Amino acid sequence: MATSSGGHRLPPPLALALLVAAGVVALQALLVPLFAGPATSLAPRDLPVVVAGPPPATAEFAAQLNQAQPGSFAVTQLPDAAAADAALRDRTAYAAFVLEAGGVGLHVASAASPPLAALLNQAATDFGGQLVAVTDVVPSHSGDPRGAGFASAFLPLVMTSLIAGALVVALVPGWRPRLLALAAYAVLAGLVGALVQTYWLDILPAAGYLPAAAAIALMALAAAGGVAGLGAALGGPGIGLGAVLVFLVGNPLSGVNAVPELLPQPWGQVGQWLPPGAGTTALRSAVYFDWAGSTAALLVLIGWAVVGALLVMVGRARLAGTPSSGAAAAAPAAGGDTAAVSGADPAAPAADGTALAAGGTDTEGAVRRAASGGGAG
Repeated sequence: MATSSGGHRLPPPLALALLVAAGVVALQALLVPLFAGPATSLAPRDLPVVVAGPPPATAEFAAQLNQAQPGSFAVTQLPDAAAADAALRDRTAYAAFVLEAGGVGLHVASAASPPLAALLNQAATDFGGQLVAVTDVVPSHSGDPRGAGFASAFLPLVMTSLIAGALVVALVPGWRPRLLALAAYAVLAGLVGALVQTYWLDILPAAGYLPAAAAIALMALAAAGGVAGLGAALGGPGIGLGAVLVFLVGNPLSGVNAVPELLPQPWGQVGQWLPPGAGTTALRSAVYFDWAGSTAALLVLIGWAVVGALLVMVGRARLAGTPSSGAAAAAPAAGGDTAAVSGADPAAPAADGTALAAGGTDTEGAVRRAASGGGAG
C-alpha cells in the first residue's frame, strides 16, 4: 500500500482508481438532475396574469382558468386592455387575457420570457375558446426572438464572475487591493459584456446598452464579491461554498430560460435570492422594462456585493502560497531590521578577526619559546 508525503497510507492504485471513478460518477448523477430537472418541470405556478373586460365575463373566465389548472395562475381582474397593458409594462403580470366581442385577445410581453408567451398562447386557445389576436406589448429583441441567445450568454457571465472572485482571493493580498480588483472587474464585465451582447451578437437592443452594462456589472460584483468574501473568510472551503451557491445552485434555479413562476416551488423563489436569478431579472427589467419590477432583484444583488465586501475586509483566511497583507507589510520592516543588524555585524567580525590575529601571534610566540627551551636543554 502506498504512503502519502504526510505519512498517511493510501489505498492500492486499483482501488484508488475505482474510488475516483465512482466519486465523479456520483457527482455527475447529482448534477444532471440539478440542471436538467427544472427545465423538464416547467409549468405555471401562481403565475401572475390579468383578465381584462366587463366584470361578469372576467369573473367567469378567471373561474375557468382556476378550474382547468388549479394553482397555476394568480388572476387579477382589470376593466380594459389599457389597464392590462400597463400591468405588463410594470411587470406586475406576464400576460393578459382581454375579453373581446369576437373571443379572447391575448396580450403578452415576450421580452419577459419568449417560452412563456408561447405557453400562454396555448392556454388562451384551450380555456377561452376562439383566440382572435395576440398582441406583444413588450416584444423581445428581433435579433433573439426566442430568447435562446439571452439564456446562453448568461452562463459565461456567471462562470467568469466565479473565477474572478476565486482569483482575487488566491492572488491579491490585502483587502484594499482585493476590493479594487473586484470593482474593476465588475465595471469591465458590465461594459464588455453588454458590448458583446448588443453590438456583436445582437442579442440585446443597442438602445439598452447602458442599462444592460449597469445590470451586468452589478450581477458580476455580487457573484464575484460573494465568492471572494467567502474565500477571504473561510479560505479554500469558502471558495467551494461560493461555487456551490453561485453556480451549482444559482444557475439552474435562475429562471434564465423562463421565469421563476414556471420552476418547481419553492426553488423558483430561492433562485431569486442568488446572484444568477436576481441578475437575470435585473437585466431583463433594465433593458426592456425601464427597470420596472427590478427592486427586489437589485436589493439582492446589492446585498451580496455589500456582504462580500465586508467579508473581504474582515476575513483573515489565506490560501496556501498567497502572502497575507500582514506578511506583506511586515516584509519591509523586517528588511530594515536586518539592515540595522547587518550594520552592527561588521564590527563583530572585525573584533573576532582581531582576536584571532592576536591569538595567532601568541601561539607563534609560545612555539618559539618552546623551541628555544628545547635547544637549551
